[in-house]
Amino acid sequence: MRFAHLSARDSESPLLAVIDGAEAILVSDLLSPGPKTLQELILGGDEMLERLRVALADGAAPRHPLDGFAFDSAVIDPPAILAVGLNYSAHSSELGLKTDKAPTVFTLWPNSLIGHEQTISWPRSLSESVDYEAELGVIIGKPAKDVSEEDALSTVWGYTVVNDVTARDIQFAEAQWSRCKSFDGFTPTGPVVVTADEIPDPQALHIWTVVDGHTVQDATTGQMVRTVATLIAHLSTSVTLLPGTLISTGSPGGAGYSRDPQIFLRDRSTVTVGIDGIGELTAHCRILD
Repeated sequence: MRFAHLSARDSESPLLAVIDGAEAILVSDLLSPGPKTLQELILGGDEMLERLRVALADGAAPRHPLDGFAFDSAVIDPPAILAVGLNYSAHSSELGLKTDKAPTVFTLWPNSLIGHEQTISWPRSLSESVDYEAELGVIIGKPAKDVSEEDALSTVWGYTVVNDVTARDIQFAEAQWSRCKSFDGFTPTGPVVVTADEIPDPQALHIWTVVDGHTVQDATTGQMVRTVATLIAHLSTSVTLLPGTLISTGSPGGAGYSRDPQIFLRDRSTVTVGIDGIGELTAHCRILD
C-alpha cells in the first residue's frame, strides 16, 4: 500500500490518504475513527493496517483525483530523523572524506520536512553552495533494540524518497552536519510511503537525481557500503528505534559539489530525486536576497 499526507483547499490540516495510481482514498472514509497521520497509523500496528486493507478491498470509499490536492511531507511527526553519511563509496571519495569503520550518523530537525512539489528557500547570505542528495528513507514500524541484521528488515514499516539538501560551505566549516542539512525545507520526503511488503529487497532499487533537466545521480541502492539491515542493527545497539523513526540511508555519487564545474541549486532550479518502486520527489528552489 501507498500512503501520503495531502492538503486540500478546505482542509486545515493534512489528510492521510491511500494512493492508488492517480487517485486518493482518504483514510477517514475507510475507518471511523481512523488514524489522522502516518504516525498514528504506524502506532496502530498490524491490526490497524489490516483493517485498512479490508476496508479498501470493500471498494465503497470514494476516490478523488490527486490533482485536487497538494502533497505534504510523507512523514510529518516522526519521533526522530536519523541520517547516515558517507554510505556510498563514490560519494565519500568525491567529497574527499573517508568512510570510517562505523557509520557517520547525525540527526535532522523536523522543521526541515516538506513535501513533493513544495519550494525550498534560503537566504543567499547563508549559502550559495546548496547541493542535492537522493536517498532511500526507511521508516521503522516497531520498537527495535539490539536487533540482529537477520531480523532488522522485519522492523521496517515502509520506505520513502528523501532529498537530503545540504549547504556544503556550512558542512565543511563546522564539525557537525545537522545545521547544514536542517534549514527550513531542506528535507523533502515523499511523495508517498510504500509499505515494506512492496519492497522485497531494499538493496535492489534504482536511485537517481535530475536537476534542471539533467541527470546528475544514477546508481542503485546495492552500492551502499552498509545495507539497510546493517544500519538498523548498528543504530539499535545504542538506542531504541521508536515506531515512525525515519532513517535516511545516504546518497550515491554525483553530488554537485564534486563536479567540474560545480553544480549547485540555483534560484528557480527544479530538482527531482527518484527511486524505482517508490516514486519521484520534486522540489523547487528560491534563493532570497
